[in-house]
Amino acid sequence: MRTPLVAGNWKMNGTRASVAALTQGVAAGVAGLEGVEVLVCPPYVYLAEVAAAIGTAPVRLGAQDLYTAAGGAYTGEISAAMLVDSGCAYVIVGHSERRALLGETDGTIARKFMAAQENNLIPILCVGETLDERQADSTLAVIGSQFNAVADAVGIEAFSQAVVAYEPVWAIGTGETASPEQAQEVHAALRAMAAKRSAKIAADLRLLYGGSVKAGNAAELFAMPDIDGGLIGGASLDADEFLAICRAAAV
Repeated sequence: MRTPLVAGNWKMNGTRASVAALTQGVAAGVAGLEGVEVLVCPPYVYLAEVAAAIGTAPVRLGAQDLYTAAGGAYTGEISAAMLVDSGCAYVIVGHSERRALLGETDGTIARKFMAAQENNLIPILCVGETLDERQADSTLAVIGSQFNAVADAVGIEAFSQAVVAYEPVWAIGTGETASPEQAQEVHAALRAMAAKRSAKIAADLRLLYGGSVKAGNAAELFAMPDIDGGLIGGASLDADEFLAICRAAAV
């Protein structure tokens, strides 16, 4: 049985005051919520404050990115060990915004995936196609290339301690959402790709959907057999909205 995961990616948003209020709201709201794992990924500068505000609440802490090296002369970068030292259990790798805006390649993403696991962080590997790629019927080819580049580099066994998030680029922050059937098609294909390497790991692998998930569409998306929760962007900045999505994922 795969425990659903709902992860809030706060991106480059927040102030100390707003982050404190958001964290307190989420921490209070998850009390008594069972059957779902809840994760928040604030900006680096607020990790320690969010960790302290979470306290003993059942909310995990994650980061939005990391660097591949363990340390050294890499001005502005953050290592996996630093994230662990800040209380992180998860880290997002390969988000489409970093692929598109910062030129991250599949090779870089694979190295980040490995750096995370070398420090006992659980990577959330993001994959997704652009609108042009979907309209060209290239979705599964693109997703396969992104997933297989990492699986080839790290081995399928590494995915026993990893999560994969499908985020169609055309649905991120646009208000557009893949239909449950469209999302399920890609999730099923991803699981089949993993199954070609290991049926057991594929069966246990948590696959998240991300792309304009809201309280109003979460239950329908999460009802799909291969969708195991969500990687939530804008809706995770509102505690009530985010908690409603968490409740929709609870089993």
